[in-house]
Amino acid sequence: MARKLHFTEAELADRRARACRAMAQAGLDGLLCFRQESMYWLTGYDTFGFVFFQCLYLGADGRMALLTRAPDRLQAAQTSVVEDVRIWVDGPDASPATELRAMLDEFGCRGRRLGVEWEAYGLTARNGQRLSAALDGYCTLSDASDLVSRLRVVKSAAELAHARRAAELADRALAAGTALARPGADEGEILAAMQAEVLRGGGDEPANEQIIGSGPHALLCRTHTGRRRLDARDMLTIEFAGAYRHYHAALMRTLAIGPHDPRLADMHKASVDALLACEEALRPGRPIGEVFDAHARVLDAAGYRAMRMNACGYSLGSTFAPNWMDWPMFYRGQPYVAEPGNVFFIHIIVFDAAAGLAMTLGRTSEVTATGSRPLSSAPLGFVPG
Repeated sequence: MARKLHFTEAELADRRARACRAMAQAGLDGLLCFRQESMYWLTGYDTFGFVFFQCLYLGADGRMALLTRAPDRLQAAQTSVVEDVRIWVDGPDASPATELRAMLDEFGCRGRRLGVEWEAYGLTARNGQRLSAALDGYCTLSDASDLVSRLRVVKSAAELAHARRAAELADRALAAGTALARPGADEGEILAAMQAEVLRGGGDEPANEQIIGSGPHALLCRTHTGRRRLDARDMLTIEFAGAYRHYHAALMRTLAIGPHDPRLADMHKASVDALLACEEALRPGRPIGEVFDAHARVLDAAGYRAMRMNACGYSLGSTFAPNWMDWPMFYRGQPYVAEPGNVFFIHIIVFDAAAGLAMTLGRTSEVTATGSRPLSSAPLGFVPG
């Protein structure tokens, strides 16, 4: 059966070798992967089947096996390099954690020290408790939730190509949405036009819902159900991502619709100044907490201390539902040191709840050998609709 891989087998093998070295440095004999992002990055395995119990075992010796459900047997065969796929069978007495222990026994894991991706949407608290019970006294478990994440944060040339393509699709989506953002326009039609650009360009649905809100909802930075038509005088906040091969490049904007409050232009100017300061601070060899410091310094000086957020962005990469946010995040004191190959989304959010005014601005940047550069070519100018 022909495989559909988005990276060469050699690159995937190199990633697994790096993970095995990281395991050795951490004193681990193997890793139990529950994060779909890890499975995709290590093997190419592409599915939303992680909503059920499934685990990829990767030994420090490089051997691996996947335990999953029957619907993902062919999924693994077509999208990954995993040859050893085990199936647990649905039923009232099904115990996949116990079956995982039996599989681990074949790999000589009894008495060994295994890392676990406890922080994973693919491992619910209930299943985590069952896993702990099944492996109690069998082996030693150690939290290794960030082992693969720390490797994934620096992208290869092939990964960066996917991120850049995602950014191109995001620019197309923004242009489509802006063209429709007029009094009387329906939010649903704007959203549909934006996502259509991504899909027509060969992209994916994003890992979380696109955010769109007008009127009082322009001050929200979370998605919500229900759409409305834009008023003659309104604001429209959109936060969305182009996605390509699961790699994301996000953009964020607040547009003024019709006659606008002059304070919006001032808020926009402060947001542009803050964004540019953040991008200047995003440099290899420097802790990324300095990016947040630049964000806070500019907005506080402009009088928006009480209206800004306590974080201003995060890493982007190949992520799966329920969100596209990746590790690490920009906040005060964040010690992670930027490296060439990092991809970060920087967002500036200013919400004046008392006045009912919103202004947001954001785009995705790649860390280079000498600094950083935006992946988006969309203009940053104030856009009244």
